[in-house]
Amino acid sequence: MAVEVISLEADAATYADRSVPRDIAKRSGEIRELARQRNAVILAHNYQVPEVQDVADYVGDSLGLSRQAAAAGADMIVFCGVHFMAETAAILSPQKRVLIPDLEAGCSLAATINAEQLAAWKAEHPAAVVVSYVNTTAEVKALSDYCCTSGNAERVIRAIPEDREILFLPDMFLGTYLEKVTGRTMHVWPGECHVHAGIRPPDIDRARREHGDADLLVHPECGCASQCMYYKANGDIDADRTHILSTEGMVRHAQEHPNRSFVVATELGIMHRLAKEAPQGRFYAASERAICRYMKKITLDKVLTSLRDDVFEVKVPQEVADKARLAITRMVEI
Repeated sequence: MAVEVISLEADAATYADRSVPRDIAKRSGEIRELARQRNAVILAHNYQVPEVQDVADYVGDSLGLSRQAAAAGADMIVFCGVHFMAETAAILSPQKRVLIPDLEAGCSLAATINAEQLAAWKAEHPAAVVVSYVNTTAEVKALSDYCCTSGNAERVIRAIPEDREILFLPDMFLGTYLEKVTGRTMHVWPGECHVHAGIRPPDIDRARREHGDADLLVHPECGCASQCMYYKANGDIDADRTHILSTEGMVRHAQEHPNRSFVVATELGIMHRLAKEAPQGRFYAASERAICRYMKKITLDKVLTSLRDDVFEVKVPQEVADKARLAITRMVEI
């Protein structure tokens, strides 16, 4: 599926609850004016719908956005993403008011482990180092030694002494990928993102048949990531054209090779940003099913309501935030 023909209204069932304003430009202008009046910064994750990405001050991955917000001279953060992302922004910007336009914008991956489950797992491995993917709740981060993103997870794992036991959570596909690239044996929590887990090896096989000359850009959360590594190691696919990358890594790669074709294995929201930032590229989805209904809950109408009515605030208790901030800081230092 080429990016220029993608329509987010194509899947009527998925988008049935979307509130699409008739005059996007007018609504966007109202949002920008309200943001100016309230000294608010608007953040949009790469998987948000195009019109929300376009109205934001910054578009990116979850931790990068939170760090942008912490550095911005704003009193308020409107986080167009999912709940754990707004929590991370609140942890890194405790003096700012953090709003999320829809409280039901959750995360299937973050929901696979809670603080009680992690505490019990730690009790079984009392000497282990706990590494939590950023796609976790604040309470889980607070029980962790390190956080990581898909872009820096390998560096975090390699920084841990080889004689230390590691508990990695919650994504089993990212964990398996890290075991392969680092050679470390870890205890990996059996969690998954329902969207990325749904991108399977047959999707990659089809993409290879249809777009054999394209660069293959694969998010390490995908259920096909290990297969792509196997293909790459065995020489079944061009190693120089196969890349397992974070969403930000995908954008950078496309910018560095603007005239190529790309098969993109991650949530479809990234296609809008890729097309904007590498307009000469040709982008194809590895799977047209890769749509996160939680990411798509936020609309321009909800962003406007959030700014106008000051809803919905996301707060993290100070004790939890302080502990979670330590795990994030350790990652940043690495």
